[in-house]
Amino acid sequence: MKALATLTALAALAIAFPAQAEFQLGSRYVDNDGDLIADIPEDSADWIDPDTLIFAYTPVEDPAVYAEVWQGFLDHMSEVTGKQVQFFPVQSNAAQIEAMRAGRLHVAGFNTGSNPLAVACAGFRPFAMMAAEDGSFGYEMEIITYPDSGIEAVEDLRGETLAFTSETSNSGFKAPSAILMAEFGMEAGTDFEATFSGAHDSSILGVANKDYIAASIANSVKGRMLDREVVTEDQLVTIYTSQTFPTTGYGTVYNLTPDLQEKIQEAFFSYDWEGTALAEEFGRNGEDQFIPITFQEDWAVIRTIDEANGVVYECN
Repeated sequence: MKALATLTALAALAIAFPAQAEFQLGSRYVDNDGDLIADIPEDSADWIDPDTLIFAYTPVEDPAVYAEVWQGFLDHMSEVTGKQVQFFPVQSNAAQIEAMRAGRLHVAGFNTGSNPLAVACAGFRPFAMMAAEDGSFGYEMEIITYPDSGIEAVEDLRGETLAFTSETSNSGFKAPSAILMAEFGMEAGTDFEATFSGAHDSSILGVANKDYIAASIANSVKGRMLDREVVTEDQLVTIYTSQTFPTTGYGTVYNLTPDLQEKIQEAFFSYDWEGTALAEEFGRNGEDQFIPITFQEDWAVIRTIDEANGVVYECN
């Protein structure tokens, strides 16, 4: 894996896309310190202190796969916070954002592309990311096809159908849309058709089984599926690999009590990964710790991609 915010990566993106996207929080939140995330309410009457914390992991794959994977960590969070902690298997990025916005979700990992919308519209306060032992982190967007599909280069997608995952996904929609336009002058609906699979594992399986001729996916998900032998290397061909992007961002909803937010952060950074189900699953990507991050710095490249795609952070 590569560290995300290298000067080379940022310079490459700056050439391809416009300046950083204009980002603004929804009207129900304030940002007096200018860090681009919702401030904790000043009035303690606006704080919440639930008996049970609800946790959700981004639905990049079948949520049922991850309930057991996360259980050891959730037990640790329960011990640190003194709260019951329950895993909530969300089915879509939109459902996850709405659950936090409605007060039903307190701690979460939002995928790369959903982070800006979760921050703007749900009061999400990201503070952590998974990383390798040396502190490097991130993943790449890949456009994949299957052997003998007739697709040997990105230009061969003209007149074909490309499978995206969902419109809130960075590698499953936002990044490839911006890159295809900026680097190849190709736009969905004009130069190729678009379809949506709903999830990265669905896109990868769809290509492997020749249901989709090509798909844009996160190679971290592909790596885990290869390791579990859900698919095999000889079923997939990569025709494009992007620069490195940040992976899932973990954080809390803005209006948990300040003390509880601090304890949740402590749970993330004090967790011992060795020998855990979390280490077994995410170690497939070389990830074995949580490291501190900031939305303002580490998601700048994603906000730039959003601007290139004309994304507007509107919160109903």
